[in-house]
Amino acid sequence: MNLMKINVRGAGLEVRHIAGTDPGLAPIVFLHEGLGSVAMWRDWPDEVCRASGRAGWIYSRRGYGQSDAIAHIRAEPAWQNGLRSGRLAPDYMHEEAWNVLPDLLRQLQIRQPVLLGHSDGASIALLHASRFPVQACIALAPHVMVEDITLQAIEQARQAYEQGDLRSRLARYHADVDCAFWQWNDVWLSPGFRSFDIREDCRHISAPVLAIQGLDDPYGTMAQIEQLEPPAQLIQRVALDACGHSPQRDQAARTTGLINGFLAPLA
Repeated sequence: MNLMKINVRGAGLEVRHIAGTDPGLAPIVFLHEGLGSVAMWRDWPDEVCRASGRAGWIYSRRGYGQSDAIAHIRAEPAWQNGLRSGRLAPDYMHEEAWNVLPDLLRQLQIRQPVLLGHSDGASIALLHASRFPVQACIALAPHVMVEDITLQAIEQARQAYEQGDLRSRLARYHADVDCAFWQWNDVWLSPGFRSFDIREDCRHISAPVLAIQGLDDPYGTMAQIEQLEPPAQLIQRVALDACGHSPQRDQAARTTGLINGFLAPLA
């Protein structure tokens, strides 16, 4: 496994590279969900890269996986030596998409990637594509606005973390599991996050978009991809039955096939 750590905006980020079979194709950059990491993708990115012939890059955002943690994650936001500590702000996905990810791509010398994001990572992919050139954008269970069903599921996740076994299960994937969980959970359940809405940003995307939503997703309804509205000729929307919040796990083979079919004409 080709793992490395890259310093981006003062923080060390865990990065994994997957070799491709066709160096002429734009690489796929995988963007994880709100509680994800490099390791939590498991071997599915390898399958996608193998099927498409493209190289892949996977990274853990700050505070996740083996990337550097955020100090005092439940305290008031503060800055020290150029690094932020404390709780995330409601615009944390914008910050990741418009500042952190561009810096990482520059260091990796990637100019026009295929972005493949899941959940929060899908929202980050869409936000990046609204301002920066990408070859394509693949959004698995994206969040383009806040729904009550999402907040209910996140509140249930908090209960499972405090009273159940969610903390121990996540601890296998994160060097600082409390940092990983609380930075996501606290900001989503904060009053300031209710106004999160990237539908207008998404209208500025000029690259092809594949949006996939599970019909049994407890974290969002079909409205999340129905109200994702780049120019009509650029988007393919797919609803998956017998699928929850993680198409790459619940319908892995079908999702890989959809992605390969979407990317093949771009080659």
